[in-house]
Amino acid sequence: MRFADSDFDPYTLSLPTASPIPLVCDSPHSGTTYPADFQPALAVHILRTGEDTYVDELWQSIPSVGGTLLAANFPRSYIDPNREPDDIDPNLLAEPWTTALHPSEKTRLGHGLIWASARNQPIYDRKLWVGEVENRIGTYYQPYHDALRKHVDGAHARHGVVWHLNLHSMPSDSYEILGMDVDRPLADFVLGDRDGVTCDPSLVGIIEDFLVDRGYTVARNDPFKGVALIARIGRPEENRHSLQIEINRALYMDEASFEKISNFENVQRDLSELSVRIADFVRSVA
Repeated sequence: MRFADSDFDPYTLSLPTASPIPLVCDSPHSGTTYPADFQPALAVHILRTGEDTYVDELWQSIPSVGGTLLAANFPRSYIDPNREPDDIDPNLLAEPWTTALHPSEKTRLGHGLIWASARNQPIYDRKLWVGEVENRIGTYYQPYHDALRKHVDGAHARHGVVWHLNLHSMPSDSYEILGMDVDRPLADFVLGDRDGVTCDPSLVGIIEDFLVDRGYTVARNDPFKGVALIARIGRPEENRHSLQIEINRALYMDEASFEKISNFENVQRDLSELSVRIADFVRSVA
């Protein structure tokens, strides 16, 4: 990660290097460049726990199978692309917001559009001005959404269908972070379709079967169902399918040092082969 001393591109877009198919993937939380105006009061190593570090690298083969891959460059703790723009805690603000706010359960947990905390520790020792939040929306959040919408809508217009994968990672102690008292281990992968409403179950089953065959454990919607992005995009009745894929960070990185572990290449290779399997499915139904 780095703290930028000037503005930077809000995202990295990797276009298909093979014959394009209606597959659009995005990694909204893999950004590790921190804007100069962030000014957090929290230790960097705690702040970084919000990153989906390396997720875009794990899925780097998507363009080679004909898909599009969009990855945020800014961190979600600065502004979270997987939230609605009115999902703001008014207690974070130094002045009233200009329109009605609708804070969600994520905001209650400190992880709304603008994060209030990481690992239950406050990120700021100050209130935020409306203008600086609006700047985050206009400079980073909105361009990311505009790019994603352009490619999702473009694929749908060309092919009559689009398949969207929303790519994430999850801390190995996610149940603890969420305050969930469960007697089962966190799965290696969690597939989220908001309890079956955002994606054709055929694709979900294909991905699950592939991963299980490779020896991974897979859960559906437990504990992550998907938030704003797949809720917006996933409308199967309109041939718009969206699935969230969470990877347990312990599979590929040291969660304390943020360094890759030796298994990183194995996971990356498996996801490259999974990308081929997904592309075969997309071509068969496009």
